[in-house]
Amino acid sequence: METATGEEITIVCNHCDRDIPAPNIDLHRVHCARNLEKCKICGDMVPKKHAEEHFLNAHAPIACSMCKETIEREVFDSHKGEICPKRIVTCEFCEFPLPAVDLAEHQEVCGNRTELCYQCNSYVRLRKRYNHETKCPGTVLNNVESSRRIPRAAEGDGNGRRRRDGNGVSHKKLFFTIAITGIAVLIGSMFFQKKPE
Repeated sequence: METATGEEITIVCNHCDRDIPAPNIDLHRVHCARNLEKCKICGDMVPKKHAEEHFLNAHAPIACSMCKETIEREVFDSHKGEICPKRIVTCEFCEFPLPAVDLAEHQEVCGNRTELCYQCNSYVRLRKRYNHETKCPGTVLNNVESSRRIPRAAEGDGNGRRRRDGNGVSHKKLFFTIAITGIAVLIGSMFFQKKPE
């Protein structure tokens, strides 16, 4: 097939399907047929001596380094990121990294652990934490109502003194910790002070 581009006439090579200037077509056809071949998978023209290398680098299946399964190159990235059973994923409850194949069993155990809800003072399973946080009776919206439900005995010990919460830290312990820290900083600064030469 001949086509005219501007003033130059070109002919399409029947081997590589490229437009070749008409005066060069005979030389091109000989060179093209002898040295190039069309890749059966992608259709690229590849030097015959590099055809096997092209196949290995561009199209050959790859062995996954994690699960040792042979994967087609086109889907290897999605296998590695989303499908491979040995890919590392994170537990939604404890953020511990582990292989995807072990995730369901781990989350079954991990999701059944409990943590204290500091707003309503009840223990909540980690798998139900989100639902609890949205409906917790101790949230700011329900504080007025929940404070009415606290029995009078919890407010004081009957002797006119307020009972301390078991989870709270006493003021004496807090001041003691601050004082010890301050003394330690003071002593440390005296020992490590630069001495004049």
